[in-house]
Amino acid sequence: MTVSIRRLTGPEFSVLAPRLVDIYMDAMGYSAGIRTQRIRVWRSEITHPGFTALIAVQDSVIIGVAYGFLGSPDHWWDRQLRRGFLEAGGPTPEQRELLESYFEIAEIHVTPALQVRGIGRNLLTQLLWNAPARHALLSTPEVKDEKNAAFGLYRSMGFTDVLRDFYYQGDNRPFAVLGRPLPLPDQTHSPRNRRLL
Repeated sequence: MTVSIRRLTGPEFSVLAPRLVDIYMDAMGYSAGIRTQRIRVWRSEITHPGFTALIAVQDSVIIGVAYGFLGSPDHWWDRQLRRGFLEAGGPTPEQRELLESYFEIAEIHVTPALQVRGIGRNLLTQLLWNAPARHALLSTPEVKDEKNAAFGLYRSMGFTDVLRDFYYQGDNRPFAVLGRPLPLPDQTHSPRNRRLL
């Protein structure tokens, strides 16, 4: 299996958004009823400062996506973070420092049948290459004993707890918010267009 990772421009991401959202919905187990709304939201995010998007491609088929941008107080997720910190008794000095400079990993997903093959790791590594922030933050659904591929990937890449058992407005599942300092330790040069074998 040869998989290539490719960076997208904002317009390319917008054109591909329907296919990318389908991968997200499949990976997350969401119902088709949210598809149109998610496509609209994803397309709107290409205007955020620091927007970066990548896809994983195998035999001309898109099998993975990752994108993110700089965190900002005017973004929905930043407001959710601040609410979570307040509900947990913060923000602490460390949490304030996170909020000052972070890259939000908005989404990272691989087609379920192709997970646990290094594709997600490559997407995440390249997404965070040269990210213009001091920290990277993401959220992932909670699972018992962290026994899934997502937690395994994030922990192996040095992500630690920022918030646990956190509920977003409009979602009845608990989420973990995880973060790590940037840059990643092995990011001393451009990853270019790497391939996975």
